[in-house]
Amino acid sequence: MSRLALVSAMHEELAAVLARMPDEQKTVVAGREFWIGHWHGHEVVAVLSRIGKVAAATTATTLIERFGVTRMLFTGVAGGLAPHVNVGDVVVARAFVQHDMDASPLFPRHEVPLTGMTHFPSDVALSDALLAVAPLALADLVQSLPPSDWLGLALDAATVHQGLVASGDRFVSTNAESAELQRRLPQALAVEMECAAMAQVCRDYGVPLAAIRTISDRADDAAHVDFPRFIQTIASRYSVAVLDRLLAQLPVS
Repeated sequence: MSRLALVSAMHEELAAVLARMPDEQKTVVAGREFWIGHWHGHEVVAVLSRIGKVAAATTATTLIERFGVTRMLFTGVAGGLAPHVNVGDVVVARAFVQHDMDASPLFPRHEVPLTGMTHFPSDVALSDALLAVAPLALADLVQSLPPSDWLGLALDAATVHQGLVASGDRFVSTNAESAELQRRLPQALAVEMECAAMAQVCRDYGVPLAAIRTISDRADDAAHVDFPRFIQTIASRYSVAVLDRLLAQLPVS
């Protein structure tokens, strides 16, 4: 039987996931709490990724080596990079790049040494499935959440994007940093701190990975929404709605 990893970036997301797993059991490995249970008949392992590329890579490796997961799904938030990606929008990753990887002149900038790769693709089938359910989950959120809880965002106009996501061990929060990333990686839609490292691990082990990110800020100097409220009220609810619809339609194997 296949085992699916559900990796969350925030405690609020993990709590929402665990609420859908009636039989979860906790196992602690490498200082992390892994929750094993079922959701819509799928055997799943839920865990926090922790923050940063090394922490995320450790989590991914443990999921594969210790828990034998055969597929991996990541949900979390990210900063918008591309001009058309707005707060409240959603990005389904098609590929990942480590924006802070630079072993030049020995290797081209962004290339992971000894792999010959700058971009690590997400799994096509899982990403297609995410892309199919994301608009439906977004509509669920809009219908169930009173406009007074939209934090001033036009959630009814939110867009689902697909494309490149950049990861690095730096929280991007200034206009200068954002502009530099856009210059170097013009195809990147969003920036975060975990998934490219997880993608490298999953490639090494041949494990499919897909990721979906809700845009929480514009990764610049602009005024942002109340981040804790955004996570609790919007992002965590959206993530669990996406996973609920996805697992309901994925065949149990």
